[in-house]
Order: sequence, then C-alpha cells, then structure tokens
Amino acid sequence: MSGDIHEIYAIKYGRHERKKAENYIGGDPHDGPEPIDYYVWAITGPSGTFVVDTGFDTAMAKKRGRVISKPIAEGLKAIDIAPDSIKNVIISHLHYDHCGNYDTFPNARFHLQDTEMAYATGRCMCHQHLRVPFEEEDVVAMVRKVFAGRVMFHDGVSQVAPGITVHRIGGHSKGLQCVSVKTKRGTVVLGSDTAHLYSHFNEGRVFPITYNVGEVLDGYDTMRRLASSPDHFVPGHDPLVLKYYPAARSGLEGWIARLDVDPRH
Repeated sequence: MSGDIHEIYAIKYGRHERKKAENYIGGDPHDGPEPIDYYVWAITGPSGTFVVDTGFDTAMAKKRGRVISKPIAEGLKAIDIAPDSIKNVIISHLHYDHCGNYDTFPNARFHLQDTEMAYATGRCMCHQHLRVPFEEEDVVAMVRKVFAGRVMFHDGVSQVAPGITVHRIGGHSKGLQCVSVKTKRGTVVLGSDTAHLYSHFNEGRVFPITYNVGEVLDGYDTMRRLASSPDHFVPGHDPLVLKYYPAARSGLEGWIARLDVDPRH
C-alpha cells in the first residue's frame, strides 16, 4: 500500500423509521416509508486509523426515539479496530448523532472546523429551532476537550494526513465538513450530512434541518469536483450504502461495508 492509499469502512449503528416526506424540504408526493440508517466510518492506511464521527449511545437513542442496532465500539472491534487505539477522530459536525460516544476514544484528538465550534457555542444557539439537533452535553464535552488540548481546528480545506482531507461545506450545519479519501479506486468523498441520502445529492434536494440551503446546493457541486465520479460519493444516512457496497468480510452483511471498492449498482 502506498503512502496515501486507504481503505474505508461504513459501520451502521442505528436506524430511524420515517416517512419519505420527512426527508425533504417541501415534502414529497409519495407517502411511503424512507428510513434512514446511522453510520460512523473508519479509514485505515499508512498513517494509522481515523474514525469519522462517533454516533450516539443507548441513552440518546431512547431520548430521541431512535434504535441502536449495534454499538459503535462493537462495529469497530468487528473489523479489528480497538477504540482506545484511535489517535484521530474527525467530527463532521456537532449534531447529536455525529459526536456522542466521545469517551469511547480516550486517546484521540478530535478534528473539527472552527466554524462549527463557533456556531454550536454562539448566538445561533439562542434560537430553539437551530439548536434542536444539538445536545448541550455533547457540545460542552467538546469544549472540555479543547481545554484538554485534544481538539485540532481546521479552517475550510485542510489535510489531516496524506490522502485524507477535510473540506468545510456548511449548509446542514454551519461548520459541517466532508472528508475526501484517496483509495485504490480513486478519491472517495464521505459526505456525512452534506447529503443524507443519494436522492439529495443526485436530485438536488435538501434535508429539512438546514442552516443555509444555498450552501447545501453549492456543496453538491463542490463534492462532485472532489470525488473521482458520482459513484465515489457516499451519503451519510442512506440504507442503500449497505446494499451497494460489499460487506467488509463474511458475516458482516447489513452491518459493515467496504467503501474503497467499486459499488455494485
């Protein structure tokens, strides 16, 4: 493996059953179900293992009415990754489903956009509507990590390691970042919540929880330029990810997928 080529894994940890109309600004004429899955991602390569986002725990699932299928630590261990061995965690943004379980990674430093921390601790959180997807304790925990010297801030575009770069996109959350990863099949973009579903990215549609619609739509164009092809973009919550990509190994079907290989659709 060369110095900047990586493997990528999508690890499902939860699910939320919901109607299709709930997933788009303006709703949807179809009244059928369109559930979303919850994932964290692992990037492995010459620079070590990087975890992207940290999900939520059982207590948060109960509070928010979500279902945990398997805890994230169990998913990581299934592909031989010990959580306490992780030195770097990339947090796409500070919404509750992307930055919980932080104590699972006691030896990690956390990579975050300047803008996201300012947003989650600033005047916008005075508005109940904007703070709905945030949890006070998650944000406070990240502030504590800042004071413990365990947060590395990024401003816009920044290389985290050779072949791994973060890009501020905004839109869904003001400091939301995606991650571009060099793999043997080309540059894969882990979109996280820049697009929850393939339909958002492919059809130019927007998820209802959004700070800035224009940034969402501009972000789709940015990520098309970053990814080697549209098939190299991976949305943050689409159950189709586990259908399109093969399991990381036998027995992990429907749970952990390998993203650095070609999809099957």
